[in-house]
Amino acid sequence: MDDARTERPLALSEQEIATLARSLEEAAPQAILAWALDRFAGRVALACSFQAEDVALIDMAAAAGRLTAVTVFYLDTGLHFPETYATCRRVAEYYGIEPVAVKPALTVDEQAARYGPDLWARDPDLCCRLRKVEPLRRFLRGFDAWITGIRREQTPQRARTAVIEADRRFGLVKVNPLARWTRNQLWDYVLRRGVPYNPLHDRGYPSIGCAPCTRPVGPDEDPRAGRWAGFTKTECGLHA
Repeated sequence: MDDARTERPLALSEQEIATLARSLEEAAPQAILAWALDRFAGRVALACSFQAEDVALIDMAAAAGRLTAVTVFYLDTGLHFPETYATCRRVAEYYGIEPVAVKPALTVDEQAARYGPDLWARDPDLCCRLRKVEPLRRFLRGFDAWITGIRREQTPQRARTAVIEADRRFGLVKVNPLARWTRNQLWDYVLRRGVPYNPLHDRGYPSIGCAPCTRPVGPDEDPRAGRWAGFTKTECGLHA
C-alpha cells in the first residue's frame, strides 16, 4: 500500500487539532460539521461514496443551509455498481448540487493494458492506489480540510478515529463528524429525515465499494466482510 505523505503545513497546528478533538468529542455530528464548514468555508471538501453515512452528512449541511461552503466529491473509479451511479444522480437532484467526479489517470481499459486485466483480483492494493488514493491526493491539494463519514465501529482500524485529526497522508485537517455514531444512530437519522440512500443497503450490502470487490454479507457476518473477500485487505488506503 502507498504510504507516501504529503509534506505541506497543516491549516491548524497539531496542538490545535488535539485540543479541538477533545473539546468536540461529545458534540453532535451537526455541531462538528458546522464547525468545519465555518472554519474552512470554501477550502473544505466532503468525500461522498453515496453510502448512508456520506449522504447523511450532505443532508446535515443542507439542513444548516451551508452546502455552498463545501465541495462535495466522489472517487469515480469507473467500477461502481449501477445503483451507486444512480444514487449519485438522485442525491445531486435532491440537494441541488453537482458532486465533483474525481477520476484516475487511467481508464479501466488503460489500466488493463498496462497492468493486465482484472488487477483488483490479483493486486487489490495497487488497484486501490491507482483508482482511489492517487486521484484523491491530487484532488485534495486544493483544500485545507476534508470531511468523511467514517465511524469507529466500522472496523478495528477505525476504532480510535478522532472527530478531528491531522491527516499527514494528504496534508489536511480531517474531520469525522460521525465517528461516535453507531449504525443504529445513523439509520435512525437517515430514515427519519428521508435521506436518499443506495438501495444496495437494503440488499445485504452494509458497506459498498467497487462492484468487483464487494459482495453482500449474511446476517451473522461482519458488516465489512463483503469488501475484498478472499483477501486480508480491509481498507482501500484512504483512511489508513
